[in-house]
Amino acid sequence: MKQFTIFRSIATPLDRTNIDTDAIIPKQFLRSIKRSGFGPNLFDAWRYLDHGEVGMDNSKRPLNPDFVLNNPKYSESQILLTRSNFGCGSSREHAPWALEDYGFRAIIAPSFADIFYNNCFKNGLLPITLSTDIVDILFEYQDEIEINLEKQSVKADNKTYHFDVDPERKRRLINGLDDIGLTLQYKDQIHSFEAQHFKKYPWL
Repeated sequence: MKQFTIFRSIATPLDRTNIDTDAIIPKQFLRSIKRSGFGPNLFDAWRYLDHGEVGMDNSKRPLNPDFVLNNPKYSESQILLTRSNFGCGSSREHAPWALEDYGFRAIIAPSFADIFYNNCFKNGLLPITLSTDIVDILFEYQDEIEINLEKQSVKADNKTYHFDVDPERKRRLINGLDDIGLTLQYKDQIHSFEAQHFKKYPWL
């Protein structure tokens, strides 16, 4: 998992409430359990004018010119700015996989669905909860936003807004530790236990 450092990016403004996980990554793309390859189908039904299926050449599909991800202005964006109850619906972990694979590092919204919020941290995404008033201000801002996880701050137009985050989740993101990485911190102890265990029980 990538380490989360200070970064600056223009925010992609997705001005909709109650965006569910089926809108984030439609059900037909859930056949794979790999964490990569979902980015091209992020928001598939809104992003393209035709119906998407697994195996299609997305480069040849007709784009929806009115959808924000198809605006060249936001092609390098690493921040998704959206409205309340983002990530509601089913608990599919493919939703944060698709967002991360597309290139987003952080999502700013007034509220998130609980399971989606938890899945974000497990997959290297930082979900930031800010008040509706502040989100309204950010929707009007057109320049780069700075996110500093260490200081738990979002800076835009020389104004700084602070957000809350669980200390352990913060530590794991800063150090780039997913569940596997967290376990591998103890690999020496694990190898030592295995060696002693097999020495004691050689028939195993």
